[in-house]
Amino acid sequence: MEKTKKSTVVFQAMFALIFIALFMVVNSCKEVKDEAAIAVNTEITKPFEKVIWHIKAVHPDGRLIDVKAIDKDGDIYDVKAIQSTAQRSFMDVKALVGEHQLPVKLLVSGDKYTRVKALADDGSVYDIKGLTPEGDTLDIKGVSRTKNIIHIKAINKAGQFYGVKAISPEGKLNDVKGVKMTDEQTEVLINGHAVYAHIKAIPQAGMASNNGRWHIMAFHPQGITLDIKAFDPEGKEYDVNAIQDSYQRSMMDIKAIDGNNLLPIKMIVSDDKYTPIKAISDDGILFDVKALTPDGRKLDVKGVQRVGNLIHVKAINKDGEFYGIKAISPDGELNDVKGVKINKVDLETEINGQKVFAHIKALPQAY
Repeated sequence: MEKTKKSTVVFQAMFALIFIALFMVVNSCKEVKDEAAIAVNTEITKPFEKVIWHIKAVHPDGRLIDVKAIDKDGDIYDVKAIQSTAQRSFMDVKALVGEHQLPVKLLVSGDKYTRVKALADDGSVYDIKGLTPEGDTLDIKGVSRTKNIIHIKAINKAGQFYGVKAISPEGKLNDVKGVKMTDEQTEVLINGHAVYAHIKAIPQAGMASNNGRWHIMAFHPQGITLDIKAFDPEGKEYDVNAIQDSYQRSMMDIKAIDGNNLLPIKMIVSDDKYTPIKAISDDGILFDVKALTPDGRKLDVKGVQRVGNLIHVKAINKDGEFYGIKAISPDGELNDVKGVKINKVDLETEINGQKVFAHIKALPQAY
């Protein structure tokens, strides 16, 4: 009898322990679920220094064209993409008018191309235009729609389209697009205006068309581009292009153009702090590769840092500051320009008697 009572007590104790354990597990799961709900429904904010991206139209020859907001009196204001957090996949585009950031939207319209405007609190609108260095004013409009994306273009006098891009101070690039969130013609009313779509800066997607030659440019943090050229020992100037010979843009050769002759551009074996980059002629003569400032100064273009089998290529100003080097297609697509190492040893190969440390290629940007 005593043995039975002890067994009963032990059983009851074990049952109680199991019940307590289950209770704790259930509550623990509930706490995890509650924490997950908080994480999903609460914006995660971390300290981040706001980044202002320049909004530019890209001319087929690789030049950048300012995109500005213009009020009824003809006063001109900046238009920028605002990166206020670490994410750059979906950024607001604003007109900066004094202390105000005005939303930039596509408005409902019966026109062939959809109007792009900045909207002020008082109901007034600002035109969004491209302003060329020659003094021409280009319309900025939505020209076609692909499902929930509206393609935004600058339109020249001949009706040609130029892509519109957001460019970070480091030379990263996003497309500027109209974004539809609903199937309704009017997305929302803002200060009395019917908004057809929102203007956002989003990452580029898709394959580049077969564009032939891409321009090579250095990107100044202020949103201007510097031409990259090759110079022979006599000072004669040669264009430098990335050559796209098919629809792939994953690895493109970069050449100096001497008529119909394409001269390879390589990093040369050297003991210098930064690795020299040169074009190599058929007879083994080295041509300097330089970035040209608007006032005619020539900046060195060199390999400055190696990460694995890639070497970062930069233009270097007189203060030792670095500018990113990019390849830009006539349609405004953008690739990074990098040095590529195949072998672990310094000497990759020899070309016309010159010792090559790395190859110079145009590669898609990686983030």
